[in-house]
Amino acid sequence: SNAFCSLWWVPEYLAFSDSAQWTFEHPKILYAWDGACVWIPCRYRILNKHLLDNLTVYHNYEYDSSTKNYNGTVLYKNLKIREFPARQGRVQFLGNGRYNCTLLINPVKVNDSGQLGLRMTSGENKWMEAIGLNVSETAPPPHIELPPDIRELRDVTVTCSLNFACFEYQVHLQWSLEERAVTSTSLSTETVSTQSTLTFQPQWTHHGKNLTCQLWDPTEQQLLSEETVWLDVKHAPKLKIQVSPREATVTEGESVTMTCQVVSSNPRHQKVAWLRDGVLLVGEETPTLTLPEVTRRMSGQYQCKAHNDVGSEESEAVDLQVHYAPEPSRVQIVSSPTKEGNEVELTCISLANPPPTNYTWYYNGLEMPGKTDRTFQIPEVLLRHAGEYSCLAENDLGPGQVGQEADLEVQYPPKEVITVIQSPTPIREGDSVILSCTYNSSNPRVTRYEWDHLGFQDQLSPAGLTIRKVAWDTGPVKCAACNQWCLWSPPVDLDVQYAPKDVSVQVTPHSEIRSGRPVLLQCDFLSSRPTDVRFFWKKNGIFLEEGKKLSFDAISPEDAGTYHCLVNNSIGQTSSKAWALQVLYAPRSLHVSISPKDGVVEGKKAVLTCESDANPPTSHYAWFDWNNQDLRHYDQTLRLDPVTLQHSGAYWCQGTNRLGRGQSPPTTLTVYYSSASIIRRVALGVGFCLAIFLLAIWGVKLQRSWKRIQRQQGLQESSSGQNFFVRNVKARRIPQAEGPHSLGCYHPVMEDAVSYAALRFPLGETDVPRPGDAGTSETRGLSSDRDDTVTYSVVQKRHVGDYENVTPEVLEDEGIHYSEMVHFGFGERPLAQEGVEYVTLKQ
Repeated sequence: SNAFCSLWWVPEYLAFSDSAQWTFEHPKILYAWDGACVWIPCRYRILNKHLLDNLTVYHNYEYDSSTKNYNGTVLYKNLKIREFPARQGRVQFLGNGRYNCTLLINPVKVNDSGQLGLRMTSGENKWMEAIGLNVSETAPPPHIELPPDIRELRDVTVTCSLNFACFEYQVHLQWSLEERAVTSTSLSTETVSTQSTLTFQPQWTHHGKNLTCQLWDPTEQQLLSEETVWLDVKHAPKLKIQVSPREATVTEGESVTMTCQVVSSNPRHQKVAWLRDGVLLVGEETPTLTLPEVTRRMSGQYQCKAHNDVGSEESEAVDLQVHYAPEPSRVQIVSSPTKEGNEVELTCISLANPPPTNYTWYYNGLEMPGKTDRTFQIPEVLLRHAGEYSCLAENDLGPGQVGQEADLEVQYPPKEVITVIQSPTPIREGDSVILSCTYNSSNPRVTRYEWDHLGFQDQLSPAGLTIRKVAWDTGPVKCAACNQWCLWSPPVDLDVQYAPKDVSVQVTPHSEIRSGRPVLLQCDFLSSRPTDVRFFWKKNGIFLEEGKKLSFDAISPEDAGTYHCLVNNSIGQTSSKAWALQVLYAPRSLHVSISPKDGVVEGKKAVLTCESDANPPTSHYAWFDWNNQDLRHYDQTLRLDPVTLQHSGAYWCQGTNRLGRGQSPPTTLTVYYSSASIIRRVALGVGFCLAIFLLAIWGVKLQRSWKRIQRQQGLQESSSGQNFFVRNVKARRIPQAEGPHSLGCYHPVMEDAVSYAALRFPLGETDVPRPGDAGTSETRGLSSDRDDTVTYSVVQKRHVGDYENVTPEVLEDEGIHYSEMVHFGFGERPLAQEGVEYVTLKQ
């Protein structure tokens, strides 16, 4: 209910108050019952914002015009509004002096019904506000609100409400349906109520039933009041079938009666129809269905159906059982044809009512003892299980007949699959091989073949395989014959014959090989077929020996070279890769070579090279002269540019690698005079010879007197001044190891040595040539008128050891070289002895 303001137009109010100054909000009338309480929610406002001065609550008040005041029962009075007492009897003011005017009357009595007046003053402003109060002797019944249309199985919400609420007196609304309800209370200046909402899904059985809402006092546990309504639930017809005979079980030829009863329908139902197994029976639209002579085809589920404005409904089904003997039976085989080894189930199918209780099974027309069930299994079917199966069914009405037979077909993969080698054996690597795939039997027939062989190249036929060039490592080959399934043959080994494979040389030690240490070479190979093999070794392409191992007790540099290991069997021979054997050794066979070879002329360039044999190659060189003096030159070549006579002498070198050191024997460097030096020295020699010639003429007479003595004693025994020698500063000999060298015509100062020549003069007028000299080159062709000249002849050193017994122990010795000066003049010359060129001067 909406709040309203009650205005009393009285003279006093008009004189002392303006109605526009006051506004109120509260319910128009409040309801309660004896013993309950009244909670009066109230709000006010004074527009001039004055505070409330005093408040008086009247019951059934009247205005007295003579006294210009209100008369009535005063329920509450307070002249000092700011000092409100908590309670005055049954009335309590719960408001304040600013905006709240709420009151509580607890408990409330029946005689409290009527009009309450709130007399309120604020300064010169006065106001009387009226509030209605309705108090009954007992609690009023709650009010139930139903929706206008209630249908079966559709959610419905109903409300039970009461125009009462008080915080000091609790009440509870309870429904007759055991459904969950929601209760709410509203206590405001607009609405004072207690409400319960119930939501449920009505069934057709709720139609015509009562729905009650009860008001309970939960404190006293007593019913205060209640309200009941009648439920009108709209629903489709509810049907039920009665059948005779009651069990709905008959034998063929008997009669059956079925009656369709309408249990409930809102609104009223219309015509009834009948269905069997969900199919409408045409022409049967009466509540009663009669079947005078039933047959087995009339068996089934029967229902009746009716409809009204809400919808149509079908009754529960009645199963009409018509008993009859079994029909001719047939055998059903699950998964036929089936694979050998699978499980097979056979089922005897025969329509009968009641169902058959006993079965007889036949295999190829013969009864199978022990088989009396409707089904039987063959856990693992074999070929012998294939054939014709039939059965006979029997129930309480008698046996049926043997119907159609079933054929059990057993399929299986090809049997006894074999891979056959068609090519002649043994098979060698590279041969062409033909294989075929055979089998014994198959169901269904073989449609394809498969081969397990990597790299096959061709198929001659569906059952054949050709390997054009068979590899040496071809593994076993197998084939599969396939229908729906494949069966593989056992693998066949081709046993390919081949020469040894992967021949290699294994060397011990594996690290570097040094001269003088033991070395072992071993020949290995991966495989060979046949396995009987022989081993051979080659060095630099030349056969060495036979055997798997090649050993060196002490390896030498001469053993270095390229080695091959060869392994052969009856098929062929295989060689290993070339293995280069390197022997490491210190420098050896060192020698010094001189360029140019034919000798060096002073002023030119001479190159001495230290040549050595070493592995690894010589890395460091050192040079020494004839005094073993280190020349502090460390290259392989020693360059003398320009060369001088002082460079003549023996040189040797030393070579070093990481394994050791070696040195060469000495090699002599010979430096020849240049043309200018020869001219100077020849001029000096000619002058010297002329001086000697003059002295010779002067002493010719003396010479002749000595001639006889000289002839007797010979050149070697002469110790007089007729024979003489000239000693040069030093002379070096070429070592014997160097072999013979022709020194030619040397000048006296060449190489700081003395070279020798026989100084002979022409025959005088009185000299008579000896018979032994007639054929010599020295005297042939000389005429008597020839002038006196000096003739030189070349003296060559002997190839054997040193003259006499003077042999130097070291390379550099104080060599004494001799020269014979033969007198010229008169008389016969002594015969020179062969092999004696010089005499020895001993100190």
